[in-house]
Amino acid sequence: MNSKVETLPKDAIAKPEHLTGAYLLGKLSLTLILLYFFLVGVSALSGGLKMMGSDFAKTLFDLSGQPFVGLMAGMLATVLFQSSSVTTSIIVGLVSASTISIEGAVPLIMGANLGTSVTNTLVSLGYLNDKASFKRAFAAATVHDFFNIITVAVLLPLELLTGFIQKSATSLSSILYGTSTGVAYKSPIKAAIKPPVKVLKSALLEISGDLAPALMIIAAGIIIISALTLIVKNMKVLVESNKSGIIDKVLTKNAIFSILFGVFVTISVQSSSITTSLLVPMAGAGVLTLEAIYPVTIGANIGTTATALLASMTGNVAGLTIALVHLIFNVMGMVLLFPIPTLRELPLKCSRYLAELVEKSKFYGIAYIAIIFFLLPLTLVILNR
Repeated sequence: MNSKVETLPKDAIAKPEHLTGAYLLGKLSLTLILLYFFLVGVSALSGGLKMMGSDFAKTLFDLSGQPFVGLMAGMLATVLFQSSSVTTSIIVGLVSASTISIEGAVPLIMGANLGTSVTNTLVSLGYLNDKASFKRAFAAATVHDFFNIITVAVLLPLELLTGFIQKSATSLSSILYGTSTGVAYKSPIKAAIKPPVKVLKSALLEISGDLAPALMIIAAGIIIISALTLIVKNMKVLVESNKSGIIDKVLTKNAIFSILFGVFVTISVQSSSITTSLLVPMAGAGVLTLEAIYPVTIGANIGTTATALLASMTGNVAGLTIALVHLIFNVMGMVLLFPIPTLRELPLKCSRYLAELVEKSKFYGIAYIAIIFFLLPLTLVILNR
């Protein structure tokens, strides 16, 4: 009997690669559920900040007369509200109401584009206790950052000199305006996220009154951290189940397909943060490479403009113009960087270099997030008020 037992393969028992497809599907489903709770936490955080001052973003946008400060204001508002859709929708409304000019709103839109990548960068912090995984996750998150940073570094000075994006958007909006059918689309995922946030908000208001905003932010933080921790643990099994790299091969096979995939998914869920936040844990777990993720994030950048476009089509021509500025800016970023190999590699090299530093010390990663997304824009906005 002993000899029979000894002839059994040592790895024949309870290893992920030997488990059924149903088990792996269950693990993937659990990851999606945990991501849902993470997004509930993010939405609750945004709600808590709104409860503390609903006019905060509008106050920031009063600085739009100074392009660089306006860029920082747009980024800071998006970071704090955790949604570029919220920021761009406010900007579209302010432009439609002639509160700010189209010219003044352009840097704000670019800033919102920078700020939207903070969510997936925060997701990467879930891997802080695992150096190798944190390195992969942080690189996957920051490739989105660097793509946007490089795009802004090139296009903002060009726009200030020529006004090309504004002029193009103005011409296109004059053609499109009046042909709008008032199309509206509501994301099923966003609709699913709202109920638990509303319940939490109502409960805290009833129980704690004036303390509700602070308690909501604390509760949101607990939800986010808990969800991230569980996502990391659950994603580990996908490393073993994806030995052949099937997912990675599908996304790296054709860059145009990957970009279109990012556009489609982001339009469907009406949030680039949802798209990119799902990619980061997959990178951290070793399921996706940086090369596979990169074009999907570019597509997500383009797809996220759909919200403001759909909203603006029921407004006036000025609102539609600034929504088109967002679209043209992201398309130009793709055309500028992606087709030329040398330029295409630049965001990848930057994110890999930063990831190398992060591997040496977690401090670099935390400092990067704190300085780029919070301290720098907040300091510049306060100093220029």
